[in-house]
Amino acid sequence: MELTESLKTMLIETGKSLKGVSRRLFMARTVNELGRGGQSLAGQELHWGRTTIRKGQHELKSNIACVDACSQRGRKRAEEHLPNLLEDIRAIADSQSQTDPQFRNTRLYTRLTAAEMRRQLIDQKGYSDHELPLAETIGNRMNELGYFPQKVAKSKPKKKFLKQRPSLNN
Repeated sequence: MELTESLKTMLIETGKSLKGVSRRLFMARTVNELGRGGQSLAGQELHWGRTTIRKGQHELKSNIACVDACSQRGRKRAEEHLPNLLEDIRAIADSQSQTDPQFRNTRLYTRLTAAEMRRQLIDQKGYSDHELPLAETIGNRMNELGYFPQKVAKSKPKKKFLKQRPSLNN
């Protein structure tokens, strides 16, 4: 079967406008209408993937929609690539952290910034520069672990103020 240019354009645009199951079912129905050799014709002329067409035909025959695993896509967390990263951050941060000097909360304050933590991971733990995530990611992991980069200040005693006496105001 010969496809005209206007028919090709219409099929391609319609295929692009649909997503997921509805797109695959549209492709499968179109290929079924093209008849014998329709799968290869659609692959060549319409630039549709043959595996997608086969998946759509399977969904059409079985009347069961395949679930798209969109949530499984995307970048994995840094801990999945570097399983010891959190323990190494904790080991470095514990040596340079202290609690709130006035014990108002249970936060751990550290003098290390995220960029300095990244440098120390490279120096002390043997990570290479290209395998470690950015400093922003390391800072987020430090916050998740309960370390908050802040200048550690000593608790200062209260200043003694002289009470103003009424006789001095005159």
